[in-house]
Amino acid sequence: MDAKTEEPKVRCRKCLIREMDKEKYFANMYEYIAHLDEDIKAPIEVYEKRLAVCKTCDYLEEGMCRACGCFVELRAAVKSNICSYNKW
Repeated sequence: MDAKTEEPKVRCRKCLIREMDKEKYFANMYEYIAHLDEDIKAPIEVYEKRLAVCKTCDYLEEGMCRACGCFVELRAAVKSNICSYNKW
């Protein structure tokens, strides 16, 4: 198919989390983590160790780091990412 006639993929990039279906949002997040390219994805052992550290941290609240604002499960999933506070 010619690129000029191909239907563009429509992706909503203007939604706020509060406007989204919470269940679908988190399902999408876990799907994103599961489908990360293997060359950037942290090994499962590293991922789980990182999350274990986050679970002991006072900044963790409802899956989010109150210090840097990230969703810790997303940050921990990428092997090159680091904790903003050098905890992992």
